[in-house]
Amino acid sequence: MRPLEGVKVLDFSQYLAGPSATLRLADLGAKVVKVEREGVGDGCRNLRVPDCEIEGESPLFCAVNRNKDSICLNLKAEESKKSLEKLIRESDVGVFSFRPGVAERLGLSYEDIRKWNPRLIYAEVSGYGSEGPWAKKPGQDLLAQSLSGLPWLNGNAGDAPTPMGLSIADMFAGQYLVQGIISALIRRENTGEGGYIQVNLLESITDVQFEVLTTYLNDGHCPPQRCSVNNANAYISAPYGVYETKEGYLAIAMCSIVVLGQLLGCDELLKYTDESEWAIKRDAIKEILKEHLMKNTAEHWLGILEAADIWCSRVLNWDELFQEEGFQVLGMLQDIRRDRNTVFQTTRCPITIDGERYYSDKPVPMLGQNNEQYL
Repeated sequence: MRPLEGVKVLDFSQYLAGPSATLRLADLGAKVVKVEREGVGDGCRNLRVPDCEIEGESPLFCAVNRNKDSICLNLKAEESKKSLEKLIRESDVGVFSFRPGVAERLGLSYEDIRKWNPRLIYAEVSGYGSEGPWAKKPGQDLLAQSLSGLPWLNGNAGDAPTPMGLSIADMFAGQYLVQGIISALIRRENTGEGGYIQVNLLESITDVQFEVLTTYLNDGHCPPQRCSVNNANAYISAPYGVYETKEGYLAIAMCSIVVLGQLLGCDELLKYTDESEWAIKRDAIKEILKEHLMKNTAEHWLGILEAADIWCSRVLNWDELFQEEGFQVLGMLQDIRRDRNTVFQTTRCPITIDGERYYSDKPVPMLGQNNEQYL
């Protein structure tokens, strides 16, 4: 039995943050019903990736909305209210991502819904919260990243601010929303009362930076100084970074510069015996290391460094990753099927409980596929 079996979730959210939360709830056993606009559906259905469609849908939509049901309702129509009230009374969780003011106009605010079901967990994800001058700004991942300061941590010194290559604000907000929902469900077992969970992209992407932000806040607000050579973390000393070799790329984490020089046969590194120099003279050290590692292949250097228990790794692309036994034993990929035929491949839930990995081959629902079942 999955831990959330018996929990029913109504998902009014769109795009990525809210749906990524309800996907995780579904993988953990909850019954998730997407409530979509008639004839249009979740806007993510039309976020196309060039040259890739899955059953006529966007692969982005399919990845984050598998394992769910779909119904269509006109939330502005009076005739939908009875169906909506019945669904809410029968549900444990509602997930919403409306812009400020929209839920109130639709009669779907927390205060409205708790009158129908005081036990409901009302979970809301927004861009920047419900108050202040940014409240009505578009809650979009790139914009949230840009406002958060995160792009100034990526790339080398002198590079333009560089965003992450993932919708990381959306995804962290979604997972924080899951944490809030599960916490509220546990509390409800003791109190019988529902709750109002609020998460937003900006707070989520700010919290992700807690380690480096704590340094900034307690270091006279000195901005991060990105390394000019193979920057990987603006606050970590040499040799931390990814290095090109004669063949392939090599990642090296924290270690003694002197020991590294001895192992690699790089005499120029042996003079850096003062550990404080590993930070102060970070760029110079990494430049020496960068040139030296080009003399041989990544496999050659790995054979030396791993034998000495130095923290290092090859830098793999996805094809290389999928061929590695270390990845294969995790069973992280799964087939999604319709009528016993594989529709697409994607990742599974990354949580293991009591030794059980959670797979679900249920595909993304067609728009309004489950109207008859629920309405």
